[in-house]
Amino acid sequence: MIKIRQAVIVEGKYDKIKLSSIIDAPIICTDGFGIFKDKELQRMIRMLAEKDGILVLTDSDSAGFKIRNFIGSTVDKKYIRNAYIPDIFGKEKRKAQASKEGKLGVEGMPESVIVEALERAGVLCESVEEPSKKITKQDLYELGFSGKAESAEKRRRLLRHFNLPSRLTANSLVEVLNCIISYEDFVEEINDSEDI
Repeated sequence: MIKIRQAVIVEGKYDKIKLSSIIDAPIICTDGFGIFKDKELQRMIRMLAEKDGILVLTDSDSAGFKIRNFIGSTVDKKYIRNAYIPDIFGKEKRKAQASKEGKLGVEGMPESVIVEALERAGVLCESVEEPSKKITKQDLYELGFSGKAESAEKRRRLLRHFNLPSRLTANSLVEVLNCIISYEDFVEEINDSEDI
């Protein structure tokens, strides 16, 4: 498993599934062109970029480049690293037919090709500082953000407090929180805040 400091931005859930078996990093999906209208997602990606940078890994087709260019227009370029997969023609196993351009996407790439793309982007040679303790789903439960009668409302306040998208799943929330705040600072902020 390759540890990457930056949050990795991909197009869809199958890309995320593929990368999850290769890298240890927060992986954020754009939901394809959904990112164009999702202001909350755009804001979250900017926040992640300003914290530790982002790595954009989209398909090598025209749609992938439109998404990549859009992210580049909404996030300061100094926070972005780009990893590019080569044009490899074929069809993903789960699909009945090849894509419009006939190219494999991130999900269809062999692991070695993805690792090579990450090497070219320069993210494999960086040292990664491990936090002393990570925020977990269990922590969210113990702090009352899940599994309790008032949890849904409390979680909505937490998302607003950190300016995060309202539709984040619990797993995504844990990933994003670990990108933007340490466990110790999180607990301190929860205890000191009156709006959560």
